[in-house]
Amino acid sequence: MGRFAIDFKFLTDLSIIIGTGVSCYYLIARMSDIESPKSQTKESVEKQNENWQKLCRVNPALTDLTNQLNTYERQVLSNVITPFDINVGFEDIGGLDDTVEELVESVIYPLTSPEIFENNNLLTAPRGVLLYGPPGCGKTMIAKALAKESGANFINLRMSSIMDKWYGESNKIVDAIFSLANKIQPCIIFIDEIDSFLRERASTDHEVTASLKAEFMTLWDGLVSNGRVMVLGATNRIADIDSAFIRRLPKRFQVQLPNRESRTKICNIILKDVELDSGFDIEHLLDRTQGYSGSDLKELARNAALSAAREYFKQKRQLGSQYLSKKLRPLKMSDFFPDEAYAFSQQNLD
Repeated sequence: MGRFAIDFKFLTDLSIIIGTGVSCYYLIARMSDIESPKSQTKESVEKQNENWQKLCRVNPALTDLTNQLNTYERQVLSNVITPFDINVGFEDIGGLDDTVEELVESVIYPLTSPEIFENNNLLTAPRGVLLYGPPGCGKTMIAKALAKESGANFINLRMSSIMDKWYGESNKIVDAIFSLANKIQPCIIFIDEIDSFLRERASTDHEVTASLKAEFMTLWDGLVSNGRVMVLGATNRIADIDSAFIRRLPKRFQVQLPNRESRTKICNIILKDVELDSGFDIEHLLDRTQGYSGSDLKELARNAALSAAREYFKQKRQLGSQYLSKKLRPLKMSDFFPDEAYAFSQQNLD
């Protein structure tokens, strides 16, 4: 009987070791599945497939490349916007006629008529274009309009889509951006707030950041697309961009705060479908908005519409079902500048 005695302590230790090993195996497998640099969410994969199908419908030749896209290029597909998905055109941009005309020559012609730029060294298409100026003046809108008007695909490059916690993955994503852009050309690689990505290099930069910038420059220099792939940047801090990157952005356009003539065009675009009061004075509006950006003017008009909407809902609550009006009243000058309305009423009381 003694030969068959069971050592319960040994069995307990053995079961603990086996259980721990199995638990570690499944834990590591689960973590690898969740945190793998190449793993993606279901929504992201669906977005990539949807964008690729759109690209193939526009250019059926891309269908042959479906099985040639690597994991990183598919990841970049999430940031691709086709020109048919952009609802901004040059007619939506007010007061930048001279800038738009120059951009047509610098960007749209190389993208739409590359044959002109192939055999003439003096007409080499620029590899990069930079829009700079105060915030809210329409730089991002211009970038979208360029993609729309040129029929170019648009890669909206964001730092969150590039940076990866796994060493070397960010460089592979940057490589995929340029390789995918060459496959789906004509293409615009747009970097908003480019100063946050390609800012002045320093000895204190992290190794990963320095390597990423070097990779981006190398791939940028290696563009061989006859101008049909272009890097377009926008910033309001041009002084923070590294000089090496500035050199790769030979075409630079300053988008300034709109003057009175430009503000007139912007206001006409913003208010074209808005009913205005008979006493509305557009000249007074222009006088009061000196120094406003296009974004400021749009926000001013939005607040004015909210003022009319607030009055509508108040009357509707008071009258209930008896309130028959189904639209807002015309906008008045007091909706844009309520402080003036208050001062005017106080003056009458005095």
